[in-house]
Amino acid sequence: MLPKRIILMRHGESQGNLDTSAYTTTPDHSIQLTPQGIAQARHAGAQLRQLIGGGDCTANWRVYFYVSPYARTRSTLREVGRCFSKKRVIGAREESRVREQDFGNFQVEERMKVVKETRQRFGRFFYRFPEGESAADVFDRVSSFFESLWRDIDNNRLRHDPSNDLNLVIVSHGLTSRIFLMKWFKWTVEQFEYLNNLGNCEFRVMQLGTGGEYSLAVHHTEEEMLEWGLSPEMIADQKWRATACRGDWNDKCPWYFESFFDHLAESDEDIVEKEDEANSLSSCA
Repeated sequence: MLPKRIILMRHGESQGNLDTSAYTTTPDHSIQLTPQGIAQARHAGAQLRQLIGGGDCTANWRVYFYVSPYARTRSTLREVGRCFSKKRVIGAREESRVREQDFGNFQVEERMKVVKETRQRFGRFFYRFPEGESAADVFDRVSSFFESLWRDIDNNRLRHDPSNDLNLVIVSHGLTSRIFLMKWFKWTVEQFEYLNNLGNCEFRVMQLGTGGEYSLAVHHTEEEMLEWGLSPEMIADQKWRATACRGDWNDKCPWYFESFFDHLAESDEDIVEKEDEANSLSSCA
């Protein structure tokens, strides 16, 4: 019942991407796509269709969409959907937990420039915008979405026929998509800080590997992952996941274990020897 792919897509070019002064008079959630953004969304829809279907009209595959409630993501999905027939789309759901990071209410341009400079010094993950959210706050609500996502899959709320390949497409925002990947692949805060944002209508494909783990390396190249800010260690992990058995990562957890326990003794005997040395030095003192 597991989806073959989980695809994260950022919205097309918006008025705010083109001119940040738009946020001073228009609520963030109401910012619209530009004509270029609409064209990008239609092109991305064609790319998705080719990726999922491979040009085979007889293949058994279906798509389910989750979308942020913001105007620019909803419009992106509307244009992407032009490339899919009703036969292929088994559902779509607006999901507020994958919305954009909240930067506050109407944004004063000069003030936001100073705020973003401060965020750069403070750290992108923990810095909370005045009257808004930190990336850590986004992490918490994305984590809540994860629980619902798994219940949807486990309880077949998506009404998915197992004889068809299921593809979940989440039309969201740049930071939210990076947080989703961070949560899914258990990346650390330090690793998150090096990630680059997705371009407009760019997408990341998490594809099910042969052993039941999802991996970016099934569809994407090493060069692409380097451009996104993944370290060689993170890329090696993605390649390992492409063939790893589901759940094996919990026994491997390279960066968590080595970050905290790189000083561990090899055996209990080594610990006893170190304790004896410490006691001997203490007695001499």
